[in-house]
This record gives sequence, structure tokens and C-alpha cells, in this order.
Amino acid sequence: MADVSAKLVKELRDKTGAGMMDCKKALAESDGDAEKAVEWLRQKGISSAEKKSGRVAAEGAIGSYIHTGARVGVLLELNCETDFVARGELFQGLLRDVAMQIAACPNVEYVKIDDIPVSIVEKEKGIEMGRDDLEGKPDQMKVKIVEGRINKRLKELALMDQPFIRDGSITVEELVKQVGGKIGENVQVRRFTRYTLGEGIEIDKTDFATEVASMSAA
Repeated sequence: MADVSAKLVKELRDKTGAGMMDCKKALAESDGDAEKAVEWLRQKGISSAEKKSGRVAAEGAIGSYIHTGARVGVLLELNCETDFVARGELFQGLLRDVAMQIAACPNVEYVKIDDIPVSIVEKEKGIEMGRDDLEGKPDQMKVKIVEGRINKRLKELALMDQPFIRDGSITVEELVKQVGGKIGENVQVRRFTRYTLGEGIEIDKTDFATEVASMSAA
């Protein structure tokens, strides 16, 4: 893949309205050829999806997914612009796929990195800064190392940054953009809830050996 300059990325972004990272990937996949990059974005449905991202998505549907064994369940709200699209096969398929993705990702707690509270980010930074392997390193180096670790950690918490379980070459965000491009509407994951059977319930654990010993003594 060719090295991509920031200038090329900006030019492609201005031309297509696609996101910075999508433009960078498109140029890398196209060996720096801007025209081919535009075609790549169009094929992925990303360019048209980005242009529609500012439009209000107030319709949609709430979907559910119950994993085999009924121990994990998900409720998901997926939004679009019209009720007609919400009833369509592509939209409903995306709803199922994203709900299944959430069920498969127990560490995911937020839709996007931007949704993660500042208090959580600062807490993670504090934990990383206190790691033993950073002891003795210069402060500037510590900051860079921690920044890299924090970015990785935040991505682990965000649904849209997860590799799609059916196609690991794209993220959930890219999947949503692709489907939005095909549908011709702004499609957004709004919120979700993941349920795990028995989560939060305290269970008294009996030490079987101690119980048998006490019974024998009696």
C-alpha cells in the first residue's frame, strides 16, 4: 500500500464528504490514486452515507437477539429517516447483525468512543500511569505509551470500533455506513442494552469439603 499524505486525505474528504479514516483507507487501498479512491468509497457505500449523516434519523426500529441457551440477550435501537426503510430487508438485516455483534462482545459498553464519560477515560489513564512496567521511564515516554494503551482500551469499549463478526476486514461503523449507502438514508446506532443471565446476583458459594467435614464431626 502507498504512503498517503494528509493533503491527499483532506482533498478526498472535501470531494466526497467521507470521514478522514475512510478516506485514508480508500487512498491506501487505491495506491494513492484519488479517482480510484472515490470509486472505492462509492463501492463501499461510504461516500453517500457520509453525505446523509447530517440528516435527522428519527425513525427506525428496536430489535432483539437472544443467544443460543437463552443466557445472553440484547435490545438495540437502530435509527433511519423513514418508517418505510425501517421495515425493509436491508435495515432489518443490519438490526439483527448489530444485535448479534453486541451479544458476542461482552466488553462493549458504549456505541462510540465519544460516548465514553470523561471520568472513565481519566480513571483508565490513572490505572495505566501506575503500571509497574512504566516505572523509571521518562514522563514524555510514559504519556505516549499511556495514550496508545488508552486509545486501544477505549476502542475495546466502543461498539462501532469492533471488527464485524461476519467479516473481520470491516468495523461495525463501516458496516453501518455501507448499509446506509445502499439504503440511501442516514442510519445510526442509537443505544443498546446487553443482558447476561444472573448478572449482579450474589450467590452463596458453599465449601463442599468443609460442609462434609462438619457433618462428620457432628
